[in-house]
Amino acid sequence: MNSSRWQQRFQNFEKAFILLREALEEVDQLSQLEKEGVIQRFEYAFELAWKTLGDYLKFQGMEITENTPRFIIKTAFRAKIIQDGEEWIKMLANRNIMSHQYNFEKFTTVIEDLHSTHFALLKEFYSYFKKKINNE
Repeated sequence: MNSSRWQQRFQNFEKAFILLREALEEVDQLSQLEKEGVIQRFEYAFELAWKTLGDYLKFQGMEITENTPRFIIKTAFRAKIIQDGEEWIKMLANRNIMSHQYNFEKFTTVIEDLHSTHFALLKEFYSYFKKKINNE
């Protein structure tokens, strides 16, 4: 099978997702430094997720006029690939906060959001594309 770009990107996402899942299993017992590693894993997983979405949309023949996370998320939501566009945008905002500044209060909030909602979104994403790969 000749795999497409989205499939290759998804394989990278899968590795990042598994590492993130492992890190979140004991997040309450982690040191501050280890939590920073969890945030880094979240950033990697999110980056690969939106890029996989973009590659998949292109593969499906959709015209991508802006290759930005916000545009890709909105397009994927309209295409019914992701179910909760607002939470994906919130996840994007949290990724941006963590990538561009260090604020302990926001850091704690992002860890809580990651544990309460963001990981579930990434898990849905993972399941959706894992089925796509297995059916191709």
